[in-house]
Amino acid sequence: MSILLYAVIGVVVIVVLAVVAIFNGLISKRNRVQDAWAQIDVQLKRRYDLIPNLIETVKGYAKYEKGVLTQVTQLRSAIVTGSVQDKAEANNKLSQSLKSIFAVAESYPDLKASDTFKNLQEQLSDTEDKISFVRTSYNDYVLDYNNDIQQFPGMLFAQPLGFKKADFFQTAGEAERQPVKVDFGDLGASDSQAAPKAQKAQGKPAAKKGAAQKQ
Repeated sequence: MSILLYAVIGVVVIVVLAVVAIFNGLISKRNRVQDAWAQIDVQLKRRYDLIPNLIETVKGYAKYEKGVLTQVTQLRSAIVTGSVQDKAEANNKLSQSLKSIFAVAESYPDLKASDTFKNLQEQLSDTEDKISFVRTSYNDYVLDYNNDIQQFPGMLFAQPLGFKKADFFQTAGEAERQPVKVDFGDLGASDSQAAPKAQKAQGKPAAKKGAAQKQ
């Protein structure tokens, strides 16, 4: 009888130790997910703070681009509110809208030359790079954590102990996986190259016309 009792106690101790080990492992992985998300959140808030300055700068030079500016202003609030998926979706849309703003800047040489605009360009580019870098780490931690709570033996204890599946911070499409391009260094060169080409193209019909007159 005493041997059976010891056996039962031994089994109970092993089960308790196993539960404690699984619990601690899940806590550790969940903390890594939360820490990585906190780093993403910091960058999203930094982007949130930069956007008003960008809007005001663009307004001063491009007064007729109200549609794009309004869209960016609306998406600005969405990147710091809601769930992980909501923020990811808003961040993707905001990246596309910012690309539109930077494309619009091509039509405004004074805007492209503004020191304030260039400074915002650099800061937004840096923020975009950091979001992309931290997003990769975050998604890796989420995958590891989700695997543990969905596979045996973690699946036996995860739900009773309050562990829930974490959301990935995903991009919606291949185009949105690319960083926001905010480098205007080549625009001047492109314009200068385009002008001779246009003049050359205009000269060709004139030459043909002259040849026709001679005939």
